[in-house]
Amino acid sequence: MRIRSIALMLGSTALATSLLAAPTLAADYLRGTQTFEAPQSAVAFERGINWSGFYVGGGAGVSDTKFKPDNGLQDLARFAYRNTLLGAEYDLGALLGNLPEKRDSGATFFGFAGYNFTFGDAVLGFEADYTRSGHEYRLGDYIARRATTSNGTINDVSLTTNHGASLNDYATARVRLGWAAGSFMPFATLGGAVGRFNTTSTITATNYITQLNPVTGLIEQGQAAGYPLIVGATKKNVYGFGLTVGGGIDWALTDNMFLRGEYQLIRFADVEGTTTTINTARAALGVKF
Repeated sequence: MRIRSIALMLGSTALATSLLAAPTLAADYLRGTQTFEAPQSAVAFERGINWSGFYVGGGAGVSDTKFKPDNGLQDLARFAYRNTLLGAEYDLGALLGNLPEKRDSGATFFGFAGYNFTFGDAVLGFEADYTRSGHEYRLGDYIARRATTSNGTINDVSLTTNHGASLNDYATARVRLGWAAGSFMPFATLGGAVGRFNTTSTITATNYITQLNPVTGLIEQGQAAGYPLIVGATKKNVYGFGLTVGGGIDWALTDNMFLRGEYQLIRFADVEGTTTTINTARAALGVKF
């Protein structure tokens, strides 16, 4: 009986101790003293992306290329009638003014490489890219006019023109200014461009004259001496130079891989009588080292 009494007393003491400890544990739980390990993905997200270093990549885009004829054909027309009374008294180059712009569009493919320097969240980069194009245009026309010079000669003039260019490929070298915002980096670009063109700019000029022979008094007709005459040339691998601006955003998929969306504008100066403007929307995948 005595042993049973001692066991009952010990059990009662343990129960009382447990009941007294329960409120303390509950209060600790409510105060948040328990510790939990943060998920690894949250830690990785908060630490940001290191955008500095060397990178390469490639992609594709959709380009709209505008070709605008300048005064190249006009100069050729004047040259075709140089050292003649007709050329001195009439501006035959004016017959070829206001030539229409032409456009060509389609897919382009490119590769790029660059290096970034970071200054806090600011990013300064230098990048070069190379693009395959193949866009082109052609303008053909025939113009005929009659003009009477001061010596009484009637000149029936005709100009058959063939003018065009194809942009084979081009490269740019650009400065990039960006701002790191976690996994995203919006940026703007400014730089220079060089393009490789094939060009055609020719004129076939004629001058059929009607005049009075001062000796015989007879009317004579026929092509003036030296006509028909072809001036101009077809050239391959002609290089043009220009400027480029643009902007876009890089999105880091991992520490070493990113996607890019970008807009690029390039303007080439006159190349054999044609100025060229390229508008491109493009997407790319890059790898950073």
